Formats: sequence, C-alpha cells, structure tokens
Amino acid sequence: MEKFELIAPCHFGMEAVLKREILDLGYEITKVEDGKVTFEADAQGIADANIFLRSTERILLKVAEVKAETFDELFEKTKALPWENYIPKDGKFWVAKANSVKSKLFSPSDIQSIMKKAIVERLKGVYGVSWFEEDGASFPIRVAFMKDVATIGIDTSGVSLHKRGYRKMTVKAPITETLASALIMLTPWNKDRILVDPFCGSGTFPIEAAMMAADIAPGMNRSFLAEEWKHLVPRKCWYDANEEAQDRINLNIETDIQGFDIDPEALKAARANAKMAGVDKLIHFQQRAVKDLRHPKPYGFIITNPPYGERLEEKENLTQLYREIGESYERLDKWSMYLITSYEKAENDIGRKADKNRKIYNGMLKTYYYQFLGPRPPKKNRS
Repeated sequence: MEKFELIAPCHFGMEAVLKREILDLGYEITKVEDGKVTFEADAQGIADANIFLRSTERILLKVAEVKAETFDELFEKTKALPWENYIPKDGKFWVAKANSVKSKLFSPSDIQSIMKKAIVERLKGVYGVSWFEEDGASFPIRVAFMKDVATIGIDTSGVSLHKRGYRKMTVKAPITETLASALIMLTPWNKDRILVDPFCGSGTFPIEAAMMAADIAPGMNRSFLAEEWKHLVPRKCWYDANEEAQDRINLNIETDIQGFDIDPEALKAARANAKMAGVDKLIHFQQRAVKDLRHPKPYGFIITNPPYGERLEEKENLTQLYREIGESYERLDKWSMYLITSYEKAENDIGRKADKNRKIYNGMLKTYYYQFLGPRPPKKNRS
C-alpha cells in the first residue's frame, strides 16, 4: 500500500499524549511540533487514525511543504504540486482554512483564493477541461504558514473529531471531547481506579473515561470525508477498522466512575449523552454539590473542569467554591486531583500548591491543568 504523511493537530500541550496514541496504533512518528504530530501511514492508517485516536482534532493528508514569500511564488509552487494524485476529475475542492504566523503572506482570504486558482489551473491541464462540475467527493484543503513555509494538507475527517456523535445535549462552558480525553490520558487513571468529576456538566469527562474503560473507539458512530475517497482509501480499510473497533468493545467490566453536578438540567443532559455513547451503565450521575463530595475508598481520582469565573455572576463565588474543592479533597483518603481552570487563585483558595501544573490553551483561553498527586496504590499480590 502507498505510504502517506498524515498530520494530526491537537491542543497545545497535548502533543506527548497524541504521540503515544499514534505509536500504540503502530504508526511511525516523523515530526512533533507545537499543536501537531506528523506520522507515516498507509490508507489503512487514514481509517485507523480517524476511528481510534481520542486526542486529535482531525487527520490531514499532507500534500507538501512549500516556501513562499510572494503570491506569485505561492501560485507557481501550488500549481506545481501533483493534485491529480489526490483530487479526481469530479472532486469538489476548496481551500477551507488558511492561517499564517510570522510570515510575509498573512491574509487568509488571499492565500485561499490564490491557491484555489493554482489548483484549478493544474487540474485543467491534467484533465483537459476548462470547467469542473465539482459534484463528487469533497476535498477541503488546509494550509498553515509558519515563517514563510506553508504546510498544505487535505482534510480526511470533515466535521472535527471531537464530535463523537454522543453529545446531543450540552450545557454552558463544555470541555471538548478530545481535550477531556487527552487530560484523562495525562493521568495514571485506569479502568480499575475510581474517577469522580464533581462538576460534570454534560458528562464529558465521565463519558470519555467510560469509553476508554470499555475500549469503545471514539470514531465508531460517525462518518468521515475520506470514506468517499475510494481511489485513495479502499472501502475495505473502513470495514476492517470498524470491525476491529467492534471486536474490542468490552462492556462486561466493573467501573466506579461518577459524575456530580448541582444543576439538574446538566445531569439530564449528561445521562442522555452517556446513553447515546452506550456507557450509561458504567457511570453513576448524581445531583450533589462539591462540598458534599465523599467516597469511602482510597486511591481515587478527581478529574474536573470547575467554573473559571468567566461570567460575572460566578466571580464572587469562586473563592468559596475553590475552598470547598480543597476541603473535599482533603477529606478523601490518598486521592489524586486533576483540574483544568483559568482561575488565577486556584491553588491559593484550594489551600495547597499543585505538585505539577501544565499550561493548556482551551480554545483561545489560557488555562492550567493543576495536578495534585496522591500516593500510588500498593501492588496487588497475584498469588
């Protein structure tokens, strides 16, 4: 099978998690940069990456990297690329997104129109036509300029991969499924350990954890643009990936995953979403305030996205809320706590300094992932 270079974008700060996921799938990493991991794979890898990777936003098929400091140069270098290897005569193609950092060419709309014209010129020559119907499969092109070098890729995913298909109901300030997954994978939590999210909202952390516990592939219940690229990715690749995903599911497991929230509407959404994801039997949702958080067993995990105070009405209650988080955590026996927040006084109000923290951009918002590490549980005797 032909080898491709694939680009997997991710949240800044989550590259190591994504790299480990790609290696676990059996593919070779070629480059790790801020916010993206590039790897080598065949057509099967396009299907596998879309269906199995939990922490990437989309999978791009890399066409080329070109250096361009003028629009003429961008036009000529784009036109010189072998677009006919990817886009068939009836393909629908457009430059869906362009961004530019520290580059002489910085206008996204100009970059988009120049590149579209160049691709049209190339394909007119190859296919011997002057007009493209564009009524076939879709090939959205994405280009990212960094220091005058454009990385050009075609989007194989379509709708962003954080849209797993289960979150029909959301509440205010949700965390994306891909970020929630990556944050869980940054912890040592596994399906045998307790996990509690005391601010579960529409249930993203507990649902993503339960899907990991049951080994449910995140892309199983949705479709991808590249499913229509039969000349590049044979149907068999998608069938094989889906069949493997089905075979791996194991719902006959014991879990202790809990989601609490004080908002009954949020819990209603969380239960509906968990049912849609097929993991409602693995999660216990309950209306409960963080100050009432209790658990009899040791060595559990709190993984949560508490309010940040982005809205004015929350701001005045934040000190009290984070104090209650700290007090509840203090009462739990040998637990670890991981929380993502942009609230600057989080450690101060919780009442202790985090063992580690990591800066993460949640959209355009700078947040910190505070990690309060409890002791490891004793190893079980396997006698």
